[in-house]
Amino acid sequence: MKNKYRILKIAVTVILLGFLLSFSLKKFSGQKITDNKISVKMSEKTPVYFIDEKDIREIVKKENPSGKVGDLNIPALEKKINALPAVDSANVYLNLNGKLNLDIKQRVPVFRLNKNGRDFYVDEKGVEFPISKTYSHPCMLVTGDVQKDEYKKLAELVEKIDKDDFSKKYFIGISKDNGDYNLLTSEGNYKVEIGDLDNIEFKVKGFRTFVEKYLVYQDPEKYNMVSVKYQNQIVTTLNPYFKENDSILNVRNKELAKASIVPVKKTDDKPKPAEIKKTTKKLTSSSLKPKTVTKPKETKKTEKKPTAAKPKTKAKVKIE
Repeated sequence: MKNKYRILKIAVTVILLGFLLSFSLKKFSGQKITDNKISVKMSEKTPVYFIDEKDIREIVKKENPSGKVGDLNIPALEKKINALPAVDSANVYLNLNGKLNLDIKQRVPVFRLNKNGRDFYVDEKGVEFPISKTYSHPCMLVTGDVQKDEYKKLAELVEKIDKDDFSKKYFIGISKDNGDYNLLTSEGNYKVEIGDLDNIEFKVKGFRTFVEKYLVYQDPEKYNMVSVKYQNQIVTTLNPYFKENDSILNVRNKELAKASIVPVKKTDDKPKPAEIKKTTKKLTSSSLKPKTVTKPKETKKTEKKPTAAKPKTKAKVKIE
């Protein structure tokens, strides 16, 4: 009998607890999620404003028109917020008091890319997302045909520039031309050619040495490009529109003109092979002077064979 009473007590207790629980759940699900019961937190380290609290509250209202706790589909709401291009991650949960919490982390742009006439942002993970009509984030501008598999390395380069005071002072943009990357500078019109995105620290260190030991004593307008893409050497290109470079460029052009090869004009009168043998034996330093005629050897009194007229171009033979 005692066992029967125990079983009966347990059964009654379970029924009562179930009734109370169902009543509590019914009451809880019928609660309204008012504005003061919605908590939106932006947890990114760098403040960005692509979306704001007002936008998130509007999404909550659209997903739950009745405003009741029981009608709210938390997984669907979380998926909706995560689908926003500017959102990196979102966590949605309810407290026992009916308060709705939304912890949101926005994407922080590392650089802004202009590619094929289209502008968009790229974050540290190499993910593209569109620019906003209401907010513009200050970041490095990159132009050129940058491939998606290069986004992460490019983001690392921009972050290194932002953390280094020297690089941050000089470099204001990045461009990709003919497969090579160039750092755009704030001084003068020159650019720093780095080639690919490998060994960036070594290349920037080489440019820094060039600046501190040489460029600080020069006019920044003097150069058109400073290349550090080659190992252990720096190659500079002069600016042709800089007046002080005129004398240097003129000397270079004269040297190139002297080194150029003058083509020999072709003539129809070709000397016979026998005549070439006779004349080449008598060529000396004095015979190379223009307008000199070498006398043919006198032969014994025999039948004189007619000799062909010597070509006029013979005196203009040039030995290199």
